[in-house]
Amino acid sequence: MGQTRLFLTAPREQAETIFSVLDTHFEDDGLPISIFEPEEDSGIFQISIYAEDNVDGLEKRILESLQDIVSLPPVEREVVPDMDWVSHSLEGLRPVRVGRFLVHGSHDRQLQRIGDIAIEIDAGLAFGTGHHGTTAGCLNALVDILKSERPRNALDLGTGSAVLAIAVAKAARIPVLATDIDPVATGVARANVRLNGVPSLVETHTAPGFHHNIFARKKPFDLIVANILARPLMALAPDMARHLTSGGSLVLSGILERQRRAVVAAYGGQGFRHVRTQAREGWVTIHLKR
Repeated sequence: MGQTRLFLTAPREQAETIFSVLDTHFEDDGLPISIFEPEEDSGIFQISIYAEDNVDGLEKRILESLQDIVSLPPVEREVVPDMDWVSHSLEGLRPVRVGRFLVHGSHDRQLQRIGDIAIEIDAGLAFGTGHHGTTAGCLNALVDILKSERPRNALDLGTGSAVLAIAVAKAARIPVLATDIDPVATGVARANVRLNGVPSLVETHTAPGFHHNIFARKKPFDLIVANILARPLMALAPDMARHLTSGGSLVLSGILERQRRAVVAAYGGQGFRHVRTQAREGWVTIHLKR
């Protein structure tokens, strides 16, 4: 069945505001939402929501959620034909460089330089190609942490495509447990781990939160990265404290800028110390320590 793309076109700052509002408003609907720059360095972005039915009702909800935004651009429609969008989307994905990390698709393998820690992730069913601000923010935090710390055991909670687990495994050469609530994501993660040559270091499991016996066997961790969403991250704060070693580092993302204080407060109540917050594309990545 074909989809309809509802989209708004706006300059970067307004586009990021629109994306943040829509992402929050439709968080529980499971609808694909994206923000991208159709023409590189143009400063003009499109925010898109994809739907298969009740398009009129969706447009009404979009307009209602954005009613407080001044000079709101019109909501436009585009019928999206059935095709292999996973393969097609790769044509527009540019490599992402964060420190020594190079996240690239199979079509850009030739761009690897001497000294790069290359991570090959093709766009697919699981979240995390490195292009989203939260994933890039986590990679940047890992660059800083691995310069000064020597973790021995790591956890990537909510692994998605496993890009972060692979990054830690390749950079630190340590065992990493990668878990996700979605079995489809876990399957994609496992395939990416094999593709990147680290199956001996990264172990993947399907698990909601910390509810799996694998955690009892693998804990404690001295590095945990969790790129999820603010509300579940706050709920997980006590479990994070129980599974992270004293002096260990915790990297959190999937958090909007306006949610930062609430997340830091939730973890402060569990004995975590705030180290640094990095903002990127309307999202923040928070580094905490115990």
